[in-house]
Amino acid sequence: MSDHADKMRVDKWLWHARFFKTRSLAAKQVGAGHVRVNGSKASKPSQNVAVGDVLTFSQGHQVRVVRILALSERRGPASEAQTLYFDMTEKQDKPPANPKYEGKGRPDKKERRALGLTRVWEGH
Repeated sequence: MSDHADKMRVDKWLWHARFFKTRSLAAKQVGAGHVRVNGSKASKPSQNVAVGDVLTFSQGHQVRVVRILALSERRGPASEAQTLYFDMTEKQDKPPANPKYEGKGRPDKKERRALGLTRVWEGH
């Protein structure tokens, strides 16, 4: 029975650690082959993971690499979930924000008048 306590389903652990909002989303990621356990693709959501395993998966626009530090009995609050893993993901610089308006784009009415682009209404 101690063997059961040493391992947990990978989809359940990802859900307990709050990487995915629902367990079914975690299971879909694993089933689609988007999760690696110790470098090899997880074949199915029921694959067991243990303390010390390294998981690699995509989350949003980044690839996450985490080492499992503990298994949990329940899906607790975020502060408790953060104690379940060590994040080995490389810190990336944030992508630049949208550039500010620098006079590019469509001219406004005043600029169109200055360029002579405003149509003149010819009354009949």
